[in-house]
Amino acid sequence: MQIKESAEDYLETILRLQEQTGHVRSIDIANDLGYTKASVSIAMKKLRENGYIHVDEAGAITLEKAGQEIASKIYDRHQTLTNLLIAAGVTKETAAEDACRIEHVISNESYQCIKNYFNNKLL
Repeated sequence: MQIKESAEDYLETILRLQEQTGHVRSIDIANDLGYTKASVSIAMKKLRENGYIHVDEAGAITLEKAGQEIASKIYDRHQTLTNLLIAAGVTKETAAEDACRIEHVISNESYQCIKNYFNNKLL
């Protein structure tokens, strides 16, 4: 199933915040991304309805299997592409911003080739 770039960004943010803090609420996502609580609430409702996340009674957000798979894929791409751009001489901030855009549009084939090439150069 194809999902929108914004949904991928939300799922990636949930994964990253879970790794950093161990728990995620809508307000954490809003603060991290600089979005309004209302915007995040609407997005979380859509992600929940589509089976990507679970929200418990206390408002804690966790990734469902489908959401975890997408978040992990996007987060891996983000980290690899950021590191590659930094290694090529791009500033850390610009590399992270550019990687965030590239991670959503690059084909699986191109990404895997880039990742393999970059990893082999580091060995």
